[in-house]
Amino acid sequence: MIKLLQKRTRCLLIHPKFSPYSFWNFVEVSKIVGAKYQAAPLGLMTVAALLPKDWDIKLIDTNVEPLLDEHFAWADLVFTGGMLPQQIAILDIINLSHQKNKPVVVGGPDPTSQPHLYQSADYLVLGEGENTIPMFLKDLANGSKGGEYTSSEYADMTNAVVPRFDLIKFENYIHLNIQFTRGCPFNCEFCDIIELYGRKPRSKTPEQMVKELEALYDLNYRGHIDIVDDNFIGNKKQVKETLRAIKVWSKKNKYPFYFGTEASINLADDDELLELMRDVDFRLVFTGLETPEDEVLEKANKKTNMNRSIVEATKKISSYGMVVNAGFIIGFDNENGQTAKRMNDFIQDTGICVAMLGLMYALPNTKLTKRLALEGRLFEESSIFTDTTTQIDQASSGLNFITLRPRINILKDFVDVISYIYTPENYYKRVIDTCLNLKVTNKHKYNFKKILKNLRSFSRILRKVGFNRATGKQFWKMFFTVLLKNPKAIEWGVSLSAMFIHFYKHSNFVIDLTNQQIKYIDEYGEDNYNQKRINIAETKVANYAE
Repeated sequence: MIKLLQKRTRCLLIHPKFSPYSFWNFVEVSKIVGAKYQAAPLGLMTVAALLPKDWDIKLIDTNVEPLLDEHFAWADLVFTGGMLPQQIAILDIINLSHQKNKPVVVGGPDPTSQPHLYQSADYLVLGEGENTIPMFLKDLANGSKGGEYTSSEYADMTNAVVPRFDLIKFENYIHLNIQFTRGCPFNCEFCDIIELYGRKPRSKTPEQMVKELEALYDLNYRGHIDIVDDNFIGNKKQVKETLRAIKVWSKKNKYPFYFGTEASINLADDDELLELMRDVDFRLVFTGLETPEDEVLEKANKKTNMNRSIVEATKKISSYGMVVNAGFIIGFDNENGQTAKRMNDFIQDTGICVAMLGLMYALPNTKLTKRLALEGRLFEESSIFTDTTTQIDQASSGLNFITLRPRINILKDFVDVISYIYTPENYYKRVIDTCLNLKVTNKHKYNFKKILKNLRSFSRILRKVGFNRATGKQFWKMFFTVLLKNPKAIEWGVSLSAMFIHFYKHSNFVIDLTNQQIKYIDEYGEDNYNQKRINIAETKVANYAE
């Protein structure tokens, strides 16, 4: 093995593939708009910026290009890592790297949460890289052939580096990501963000954020930037200061970007904040709504969503030019026989089109997981993925515990809701509601090349949904309704129509998979099913112990 820490060390960063069946893998939509994947790998671009400046670095995103033998032949050292849905792909990269006699460094959220699953890696760099990568590099300089690096401290975001945006091809992606803050002030039982990044939001300075935007601007990127925070508005004072700085910079540079982010629903309570977001051209907000039932929210400790009209909150956010996307969950302990109907009505009434519906999943180290373990209900080591065709995300591999309500009833409710919200009639009704409530005040303007690209995408959408027997009637009803009543929102109507291509395919896949599970439990019996899951979990533990 060569001495790794030297000038011109060749470092290969590999971003593992997400399943094409995942809710968030918009393969069809990407093709329509001329891209290959939704978003670029911000985590590995940040890792690259934390490595020595004199290293040669190559980034391969396996979601957009194949991983080749020549990449390994070039490399001295391999870095990889990612989230729970990428677990199998990460382990495959470790094995492949070792077959090529290359040492592997692994990090990211899932290795941090479940380091015992990744012991085959040569180096485990866990937690936030700003703290642990320097530890790793110091050991590497001393000739270490392996190690595990952790820190009890949270990273100081005011010292954060600018990611290596130059390592990717912008045209491969629908949008690029940046990060402003880590952590969330709330304490939801099922969420692992607070376990990974804490409850005290830590933010970059306004100057840092402007510097990152300038880096992208200087690389000639223009268009959509997603601020991938755990909760963008976790510290409202800091976010307002940053938005004011971005506003000045954006105006000076003729608004080269528009933005999306993730925020809690209490965003709707702050008019000043909404105005600032509108002024810098925020167009998308994802929020965790989970369930319409306050008693369920209370037990899950998601209290910020309680005692408010979510319908009015989403309409208010839309009135500032932002489309609201949201996550929903079925499988809370204290649901009842009315859950499916209430969820259907809730999603339909809010007009939320991009409704990510998942089954409750006990993520590693969360309060929910600890409670279920104490109650003897957790399928131990249930967060070990082994099947790329069924274990994809929370829509296909949730309920990794013994449920209080009959499992088969929860699964039937899940199928009921996902079937209802993604039928063409119901989906397009929500598209109309969203577009009619939207007050579009776009600051970013497309250049001629982008306009031509959008026209090409529009023609593809027309072929796939406008002249499709299943969706054509609903599409044209939506198109002319929005064109007549709120023409500025027609771009959103068309964009959400493109999204339906993915959602319809994904929902059918999930429905088929869930119906198979329902049939199996119905024939096998729930007690037998639970015992089998327990036995499988014990086998997984034994295999990883070996």
